[in-house]
Amino acid sequence: MIQRHQRIVFWCLILCVIGMGILLAVERQRGRARIKALAADQTPLDAPTATTEAVTLDLANDDDGTITATTRQVALPEEANARARALIEHLIAEYALPGSPHPLPPGSAVAEVFLLPLPVVGYAADTSPMAANDRGSMGTLPVGSSNSDASNAKRPGGELAVIDLRSTFVNQHPSGVEVETLTLRSILGTLHANVPQIEQVRFLVDGQARETLAGHADLLRTYPASDTTSIRGGAHSANEGQLNQ
Repeated sequence: MIQRHQRIVFWCLILCVIGMGILLAVERQRGRARIKALAADQTPLDAPTATTEAVTLDLANDDDGTITATTRQVALPEEANARARALIEHLIAEYALPGSPHPLPPGSAVAEVFLLPLPVVGYAADTSPMAANDRGSMGTLPVGSSNSDASNAKRPGGELAVIDLRSTFVNQHPSGVEVETLTLRSILGTLHANVPQIEQVRFLVDGQARETLAGHADLLRTYPASDTTSIRGGAHSANEGQLNQ
């Protein structure tokens, strides 16, 4: 026969087990809520410093097809690669805000930015029709120092920025000649305004060459980093023609 004190201990243990189960269920739900909140917050993290600086973001407007230089106070890392990546992420975050004049999908757009000293001597994408492999990735061709198409610096210290875009961003990008062109012009102008050693820009997607951004804007060519704002006479038509060649 079970004694009274043993029954009390038994039921106390049962209550403790039930209480622990309820507590674990509540904490699990709270953890899921925190993860969802972090996933929903697409704002890029600032550099680990309390000091902010004025940076220029070349912001696109789909309504009139313009690019306008806008100043923002942002904390950026000192290292050039990380600085360039942070600039692009802040730029894309602006476009993901409600009411953006150039709406783009939220989320991280850039996997990495690589800076290479000019002139670049190595390999370039082979854009011939037979170059793509079974997975659609482009092959490469050697670029010699005597090649007239080799990238050369305009001034000492000039660099080529290779921007590796995430496929999750590219696959959700709106399709259209103007909207794709505005995105590229915006990135090129922002880098030119804030990282002056970047003279030329190439784009990859998940580390691979890709023909277009979303069906129109060419991602296989090398672009000059330049002022792409439309408020300086004739800049819009000149830059758009350059991107769509």
